[in-house]
Amino acid sequence: MLAALIPLLTSAFGTVIDRVVPDKVAAEKAKQDLAVDLMKMAQESNLAQIEVNKTEAASSNLFVAGWRPGIGWVCVAALAYQFVLVPLGVWLAAIGGYDLPTPPNLDDMLWELMFGLLGMAGLRSVEKIKGVTR
Repeated sequence: MLAALIPLLTSAFGTVIDRVVPDKVAAEKAKQDLAVDLMKMAQESNLAQIEVNKTEAASSNLFVAGWRPGIGWVCVAALAYQFVLVPLGVWLAAIGGYDLPTPPNLDDMLWELMFGLLGMAGLRSVEKIKGVTR
């Protein structure tokens, strides 16, 4: 998330640097140093999160390592409800002559969750390009 803020922070602090540092060359060097420092901070934050993820995944405790599979199973259950159980139930009720109220629909956030879990947000491709996957 910090990586997304780097251009905004660099721009905001760049304006301050331009006002404080009168020498243009020194101001540009300070802006470049700031951008490099912010990128290093973002990278260190990402590496720290990777270490936390490794520790969580290695844990045998269900409440530590089981939350990701838990989210996956909730997503599977929601997809089954939305695209199998509801249409099949409505169809069977109509065949049986029952007039059922329309069941509630799940919103599109389900797709965002599923794409993130499956790595379809593009991050998995980045990992493969960098060679950090098997």
